[in-house]
Amino acid sequence: MEWPTTIEDAVAVQEAFRAQVRIADEYGVIRTIAGVDVGFENEGATARAAVVVLSYPALRPLDYALARGAARFPYVPGFLSFREAPVILDALAMLKTPPDLVICDGQGIAHPRRLGIASHLGVLSGLPTIGCAKALLVGQHPTLPDERGARVPLTHRREQVGWALRTRPGVKPVYVSPGHRVGLHSSAEIVMACITRYRLPETTRYAHNLASNGILPPIS
Repeated sequence: MEWPTTIEDAVAVQEAFRAQVRIADEYGVIRTIAGVDVGFENEGATARAAVVVLSYPALRPLDYALARGAARFPYVPGFLSFREAPVILDALAMLKTPPDLVICDGQGIAHPRRLGIASHLGVLSGLPTIGCAKALLVGQHPTLPDERGARVPLTHRREQVGWALRTRPGVKPVYVSPGHRVGLHSSAEIVMACITRYRLPETTRYAHNLASNGILPPIS
């Protein structure tokens, strides 16, 4: 596909694609779950996408792929997918073990135009996706209890778009939103099932370590 190179064209793509996003549990038994993350080389000119596939619910690494490509879109909050999704799609195509569901390090529908990277990637790939972001992009939420697994609705323009989720006591929450083919409640439950002793889900941790640090997952 032709990827836009201007903000105006990217907004038009987001407005067109948002109608294709489906927020419902349209997946079967989850046996494999992937994390995706992107690092950068050459002062940001080259994107390095990592996909790590884990067994579910055991969270044992099964497969991984690493792809590189030119980062043709600038870093602009709200337009992450245009910078990162092309090379993520390349990495997904390299896998020998396809994932049943993907967790992205970014937003799903918790986005001004309801098309964060998880939603955009889900529509493009056809895979069920969830966004699990470290920072808030849009919306507000009530006070979140300081206990593992606590969650409160994240709302934007009087619509629930996700959850603020406390994965560990005493640490900042993550912001979970469905991307595509996953419902609101399931998105938080699946992310929480991927949490062990860290703030971030194992999917994101393995993908980040590969994309940014070159640490290969211990494939069984």
